Amino acid sequence: MKYIKTTLSEEIVIRKIVTVHYFEYAKNYVFEGEQHDFWEFLYVDKGEIEVMADAQGYKLTQGEIIFHKPNEFHNVWANGKVAPNLIVVAFECRSEAMTFFENKLLSIGDYEKNLLAHIIREAKKAFSSPFNDPLLTRLERNPIQPFGCEQLIKINLELLLISLFRKGTSIQSKNRISSAVKERSDEDMVKKIIAYLRDKLHENIRFEDVRQFSNLSRTNLKVLFKDKTGMSVMEFFRNIKVEEAKKMIREEHYNFTEISKKLGYDSIHYFSRQFKKITGMSPSEYASSVKVKI
Repeated sequence: MKYIKTTLSEEIVIRKIVTVHYFEYAKNYVFEGEQHDFWEFLYVDKGEIEVMADAQGYKLTQGEIIFHKPNEFHNVWANGKVAPNLIVVAFECRSEAMTFFENKLLSIGDYEKNLLAHIIREAKKAFSSPFNDPLLTRLERNPIQPFGCEQLIKINLELLLISLFRKGTSIQSKNRISSAVKERSDEDMVKKIIAYLRDKLHENIRFEDVRQFSNLSRTNLKVLFKDKTGMSVMEFFRNIKVEEAKKMIREEHYNFTEISKKLGYDSIHYFSRQFKKITGMSPSEYASSVKVKI
């Protein structure tokens, strides 16, 4: 008798995990946001939160889970009323079936909750990293692990995704948050970027430096900043540099060359050109005008 071996198909395969978190946040917690090239889901174990996923905002309550696809900017904040407990798991998965989870907000049942509990329990056995550290970027393996605990993380995570895929019901529509919430999120991001620019006044930074700091895409950063300030990012940066230069000229502690160096300009000539382009006067003309006013 000849037996035929059947290769089992695998719809969702996870080879790598990035981070596992269990957070107990204060009621006014704010995570300013990030984007990365792997999947992440956030589950509300207690309380409620508000989330921005690219341009769309959502409100999540206990028992709900949201997925962030690779390179999707996302941030989260508590509502100021209820202190939330959250599970966040980040992982790499290149299976085609994962497209189902793009822009998905789902409600989970007892079976999925048990799978999440298994994932957290096995992860605590497998890794020594603190699961409440929001800045964690790498899991450190425990030198002594129970047999198979990392494989159980993989199995339970795949089971969770398969179960949610089979249920297939999204609850996005009822959880959309108002445009006012998105406006608040956008304003917070612009304030954060402006604070960064002011902190870098004495350096020569590029647009890409700002983009990496903000974790926004190039297009989103350009559109958002222009909409809120009326200027491009680098135009705004050049203007506040010149405002600082004007202040330093009025204080008369440094000459023009020293001011140019302190503000990160490549040369005194470039500093003078930028100064005149923005103010309509050369640095020396501005200095004379100030003295006349005094």
